[in-house]
Amino acid sequence: MNIPSKYSPGEAEGKWYKYWMENGFFKSVPDGREPYTVVIPPPNVTGVLHMGHMLNNTIQDVLVRRARMMGKNACWVPGTDHASIATEAKVVAKLKEEGIEKQNLSREEFLKHAWDWTDKHGGIILEQLKRLGASCDWDRTLFTMDDSRYRSVIKVFVDLYNKGLIYRGVRMVNWDPQARTAVSDEEVNHTDEKSKLYYVKYRIAGEDGYVTVATTRPETILGDTAVCANPDDERYRHLKGKKVIVPMVNREVPFIFDSYVDREFGTGCLKITPAHDINDYEIGLRHNLPSIDVFNEDGTVSNQAGMFAGIDRFAARDLAARELEKSGNLARVEDYNNKIGRSERTNAVIEPRISVQWFLKMKDLSKPALEAVMNGDIQLHPSKFRNLYRHWMENVHDWCISRQLWWGHRIPAWYYADNAFVVAESEQEALELAREKSGNPVLQPGDMRQDEDVLDTWFSSWLWPITSFDGINNPDNKDFNYYYPTNDLITAPEILFFWVARMIIAGYEYRGQMPFENVYLTGLVRDQQRRKMSKSLGNSPEPVELIERFGADGVRVGMLLCSPAGNDLLYEDSLPEQGRNFANKIWNAFRLVKTWQVDDTIMQPESSAIAVAWMNETLKKSVEETDSDFKKFRISEALMVVYKLFWDEFSGWFLEAIKPEYQKPIDRKSYESAIGIFESLLKIIHPFMPFITEDIWQLLKEREKGESIMISAQPAIQSHNRKILDGFDTAREIIGSVRTIRKEKEIPQREKLQLLVMDEKQEFDTAFFPVIIKLCNLSGLESVSAAQDGAASFLIGATQFFIPLSEAIDPAVEIAKLEEDLKYNRGFLESVMKKLNNERFVQNAPSSVIDLERKKKSDTEMKIAAITERIGELMK
Repeated sequence: MNIPSKYSPGEAEGKWYKYWMENGFFKSVPDGREPYTVVIPPPNVTGVLHMGHMLNNTIQDVLVRRARMMGKNACWVPGTDHASIATEAKVVAKLKEEGIEKQNLSREEFLKHAWDWTDKHGGIILEQLKRLGASCDWDRTLFTMDDSRYRSVIKVFVDLYNKGLIYRGVRMVNWDPQARTAVSDEEVNHTDEKSKLYYVKYRIAGEDGYVTVATTRPETILGDTAVCANPDDERYRHLKGKKVIVPMVNREVPFIFDSYVDREFGTGCLKITPAHDINDYEIGLRHNLPSIDVFNEDGTVSNQAGMFAGIDRFAARDLAARELEKSGNLARVEDYNNKIGRSERTNAVIEPRISVQWFLKMKDLSKPALEAVMNGDIQLHPSKFRNLYRHWMENVHDWCISRQLWWGHRIPAWYYADNAFVVAESEQEALELAREKSGNPVLQPGDMRQDEDVLDTWFSSWLWPITSFDGINNPDNKDFNYYYPTNDLITAPEILFFWVARMIIAGYEYRGQMPFENVYLTGLVRDQQRRKMSKSLGNSPEPVELIERFGADGVRVGMLLCSPAGNDLLYEDSLPEQGRNFANKIWNAFRLVKTWQVDDTIMQPESSAIAVAWMNETLKKSVEETDSDFKKFRISEALMVVYKLFWDEFSGWFLEAIKPEYQKPIDRKSYESAIGIFESLLKIIHPFMPFITEDIWQLLKEREKGESIMISAQPAIQSHNRKILDGFDTAREIIGSVRTIRKEKEIPQREKLQLLVMDEKQEFDTAFFPVIIKLCNLSGLESVSAAQDGAASFLIGATQFFIPLSEAIDPAVEIAKLEEDLKYNRGFLESVMKKLNNERFVQNAPSSVIDLERKKKSDTEMKIAAITERIGELMK
């Protein structure tokens, strides 16, 4: 077999992904097997692969591939999200480059541009996921605005409205002036930022005096309709029933009292601008204050303000400060740090704005979803996120679900005479309802107009596990009944509330059960300075370029090596480089084994038989460990078990133990055992590194057409022989000590040594002697009853070993080495005794733990006695 000297990831990835697709290995249909279902967190339709996607989808693919190899019917549903705000912003920007303004287009014309953009860019990220090795059932690819999903969303809106859970009302909302739409509370990020605190004088009407008010937003003074103090604040009681004059616009407004005002903040006086602050809005409602909206939808100053019309709000702030200073109404300005709300989508500073919006009542809807997580029906991994989840669910607000956009699911509400409206799934149904409700049987479609707004993007994705199998439109279809509820959801903690909690709410509302069993929350991918990766910072590598540099398997391993659940991954190129090196290690081990010549006439050496027995037990132990890690969603830890199993145990010890002498053949039995063990290892590694494992698996033995490692069975879980593992561990210690003496004494490996064993208690297992003899290149291994003079020595447990040397040893050097060992063992014994002398430890620790500590004590005491005895002999 002509095996290339180097593994070529690019060639293997294209070849085997095509093979998997052509053979339909990713495809899933309901059958008699246990289903394993994962729905992809749908990326933005116009997005491209970033580092977070790489981590998230690698974890999903690992879980799906492993489930498939464990005999389950694995179904991984792919799809994309229409992403209302992000997509509309990109389409608007594209049109602007072409000299077209959105406001000059009809809704239908704009949506045609949006669909063209989506059709052109929508498949990019899914094709990039294929480069990563994602084994999704691509025949099931969905889009949150495809026909079935669109109808599902509309149906749910109508249902919730008819249940009295959706309502339309005037509220103060979070307004994104850049996207020109309302956003929910959860879509606002609050950041600490430096600003200014302006102390402004308001003259008292009809008097010479004034009151001073502190504000961070002098531009909103134009919308002030009152000044307020706390009723318990004696400094302002004399102003009861009086009026003050708003600077710049010279408007008289009442001086009022409300307990909301903090006497300690600023001067204890608060300007009230009901249209532009949520707390002022509430005060305005309590005191029947008028509301003056001084901003347009795009954040520029409105005509109602009386001045600065058409000027951006931040430029207006500077102009207002100058105007106040010019008129003598600006007392002073101080530096001030405060929290600023920014849009999660555009990063624009949020503007509180009174607006007519649609809301979903959340209080009662959320109760089953809270209970499901708190009672353990749904597991969050890591569990530390349960408290965050509970806090949000116990303090949930009504969800503002309307967005002032054109791209998205249009709200199915139709208005007719005097702004009355009906809610229906179609215009025809709406017309019938409107005729009935209005008492006008001749009402025509032209007499109605549909609501201009669309639904929040999350209002479609909260149904994703259900709509992935068309469970809203066809609630008892075969796919839905088989695949739902899904098994595991892999996502990021920052959308625990946006998405995860709402999916759980929808699951209980529409199926009366959880939508998934486990939620694995990944960390964020950050750079070495702990900054979140972003293109604007220039600290985020291009994932596809990383795949081309390090191979998909290398990148997958690199992403998983240091990413335990919930913890951030501090990325650097050394991680995928380590993954690539691991792939090369696997390839080189394969080449080594395949270059051995096999001789059927040779008997299996005893050393090889022992090594095979040990490697099989090590394999069983590792399978058990990885299974335990996967059950606990310790995926990074499972990878490390597999990594060490191959690199250290298989390559570092097993292959060395069975390797034939230079230019000599290997026996058939050892070779076949090596191939069998290699195949088992490839199966364990495959979920993490699908491409190289398929490449080698196909070359390892003769395969039938249509066979693949990805549909072969994972090694079964079996109990392992602890005695064999412990015996080999002791043998390794001996081999390591002999190699150390060779290095210290500069004895070449080719020179044979004799090893003598003094085992007074007959504790040493001689079964591993053949392995020790081979790997240490010994001429013999014999038992002795007394310490040997003129020999280098070492201790393993209470057993002493001696290597006779041709040259006399220096007793002083040996004594110094032994005294170091003695010091270490005395320190170790002291730490053991601290535990055993601790009454609390002895009372509370399991008996197995206490027995282990007692054994450590006994072994160490014997070791100390042996070292002390040997030092005494050397000093004679």
